[in-house]
Amino acid sequence: VFFNRRRDRVKILVWDRTGYVLFYKRLERGRFEIGALDFGDGESVEVLSSDLMLLLDGIDMRSARRLPRYEDRVSRKVRRLLH
Repeated sequence: VFFNRRRDRVKILVWDRTGYVLFYKRLERGRFEIGALDFGDGESVEVLSSDLMLLLDGIDMRSARRLPRYEDRVSRKVRRLLH
């Protein structure tokens, strides 16, 4: 996913097993609010596909919050082992 400097355009490059697909979106007014994304020291960041969809739909991620969901015991153990 690539945003331009003014953040009014975005290009999304996707591989679909037979080749690349390029999605391009240009806003008539406003800009994509990517301020809530934590870029850390670099210029890239990993986001969930659901968060990307919200961002593209114009949802300000700074005021959005993710509610806790059900997680079984095995998933919790695996997550603890990985962190």
